[in-house]
Amino acid sequence: MTSKLDQLKAITTVVADTGDIDAIARLKPVDATTNPSLLLKAAALPRYAQLLQDAIGGSGGDLGLACDRFGVAVGQEILKVIPGRISTEVDARLSFDTQATLQRAERLIGLYEQAGIGRERVLIKIAATWEGIRAAEQLEKAGVQTNLTLLFAFAQAAACADAGVFLISPFVGRIYDWYKKAEGRDFVGAEDPGVRSVTRIYDYYKANGYNTVVMGASFRNLGQIEQLAGCDRLTISPELLQQLADDSGSLPRKLAPGQAGEARLVLDEADFRWNFNEDAMATEKLAEGIRLFARDQEKLEALLASRA
Repeated sequence: MTSKLDQLKAITTVVADTGDIDAIARLKPVDATTNPSLLLKAAALPRYAQLLQDAIGGSGGDLGLACDRFGVAVGQEILKVIPGRISTEVDARLSFDTQATLQRAERLIGLYEQAGIGRERVLIKIAATWEGIRAAEQLEKAGVQTNLTLLFAFAQAAACADAGVFLISPFVGRIYDWYKKAEGRDFVGAEDPGVRSVTRIYDYYKANGYNTVVMGASFRNLGQIEQLAGCDRLTISPELLQQLADDSGSLPRKLAPGQAGEARLVLDEADFRWNFNEDAMATEKLAEGIRLFARDQEKLEALLASRA
């Protein structure tokens, strides 16, 4: 019997959720994703010491630019060992500013292109706020494809699809965490709220003919991954990828096109904000996620400043 990782790769595009090149090279995903937290971890690795120095040295004292240069440098290294694409994230502190998000996204793409990396190998990660979705809509029209992250609510998924974004990253594990704490009990299998959220979005997209890719993210255990086998993409930590590689049990497909989905939901800004506000979990987890990424961005800036 082949490993569960190989079985999963046969039905789902597997993405590595890490900046650790050694782990990526060993586990051979198609794509990889990074975020400020992962870049902060990568910055502590000896192999990235020179990239840190180069990033700050070429930034003219602009710490935001230094962070972007470092993120792109790490992305370049990762692209050397994967056949697909790297997701690089816009500063989370810009999550409620459409124009600033656009400018930062364009800078990231420009840095990749200066390094000889075509935009077809990059996804720009943006928090799935109303403002972020509007920025993504404009970027997509300009030929820059996007990955809308920190996605917790069905309203976010519906708005992203209507905006024509390339890919969304619903956060399975963080949804699970919230409901486990709120209800004081554990969830397994198909009853897991994070699994149910991604399944609902997947079925909705397929039933309504949307091309937006669904990429489940933020997994806490193998059971969540196994319940979403067949999803368009899954971005998985090296630890869980290794567990899948070491397990030779059967991995049946759980998600596939052709299931019943809800009628198309079209939201203007007021509808979006109301629907999102009605989801206590999503409201709390989006705000928390943006804050955490912002704090790690600040820590990365402080680290770069210390090397100046």
